[in-house]
Amino acid sequence: MKTTLSVIKADIGSIGGHIAPSQRLIDTVREHVAQQGRGLLLDHFVSHTGDDIAIVMTHRRGAGHADIHQLAWDAFVAGTAVAREQGLYGAGQDLLKNAFSGNVRGMGPAVAEMDLDERPNEPFLFFAADKTDPGAFNLPLYLAFADPMNTPGLILSPKMGQGFRFTIMDVNHTQGDRVIELEAPQDLHAIAALLRDPERYVVESIHARATGEQAVAVATSRLHNIAGKYTGKDDPVMLVRTQMNFPATGEVLAPYAHGHYVAGGMRGSHNMPLMPVRQNTGTSYFDGPPLVSCAAFAMHEGKLTEALDCFAHPFWDEVRSRCASKAMEMRRQGFFGAAMLPMGELEYTGIVETLGALEGRFRVRSAPAQERAAA
Repeated sequence: MKTTLSVIKADIGSIGGHIAPSQRLIDTVREHVAQQGRGLLLDHFVSHTGDDIAIVMTHRRGAGHADIHQLAWDAFVAGTAVAREQGLYGAGQDLLKNAFSGNVRGMGPAVAEMDLDERPNEPFLFFAADKTDPGAFNLPLYLAFADPMNTPGLILSPKMGQGFRFTIMDVNHTQGDRVIELEAPQDLHAIAALLRDPERYVVESIHARATGEQAVAVATSRLHNIAGKYTGKDDPVMLVRTQMNFPATGEVLAPYAHGHYVAGGMRGSHNMPLMPVRQNTGTSYFDGPPLVSCAAFAMHEGKLTEALDCFAHPFWDEVRSRCASKAMEMRRQGFFGAAMLPMGELEYTGIVETLGALEGRFRVRSAPAQERAAA
């Protein structure tokens, strides 16, 4: 019998701006899932990263099931009522529709799900990012599933050596899911050519070529494509199965030591290093820096162990220090050049409106008389 892993997250209100949800808000979501999920869920886990609340659920209903999505939606609606009562900032921010329509995809909350046949030992990782977009996972996934310099299992494990199939989505295509499937190592350069543009091309899922099993599920929604305007950064979530025919947990975690630059930070419009943080960490410096948390679980017959906080280990303190230095160094550039996102990706419309107003004031200067004569 298949088990389904589902994680659904939303920003529905936070204290002091975009920092962290209140304890009462988190408790409301947690209590709603615990009570209304009886008989529906096998197990669940609720946490926050920055100002986003995520609900991890195990069940037998299959990916995309209306009852599971309804449960999460109703939990976020209940939490939104508390956020409004407390006067929290951005109450209900990610709930972009007024009524549930059977599936939260396209309604604001981020969703990552996979159906799986449980192994005797079923370890998996739950990643949650804040103040960034789904492309933030592109580089870590490329390194973990395609680069033997990061993942020695690709040359030491016979089944892993057969490689992985990447499903990559063009998230700028809003008329439907425009995807391509590429296989590593054969299509390695093509995969790199797409993933180098994380604002457009995003890993949606990864499957093992040896067995066909799904290893990765990523939430790929872009909020500005749904709402038609900026409503907050996309703040993606991701599920990654590890060990055996998949990369080891340490191989999946290792790329986050780079603190690679991603889109996000203040007003969703800057390039900042992605900082690995402990579970339930709020944001701080410059509405960031962009954060990623990771909880490890073991699962048996749909039941979860307690969450192990992967980035709480002392090793990551040094990484956080380096990320802080990188963030401050980039911020010294202010709005200039690479410090701010390209014009097409700026999330706030004020600068676009300013440039539009200036457009009519440009003129084409006529050439001086001597230049016209020479011509």
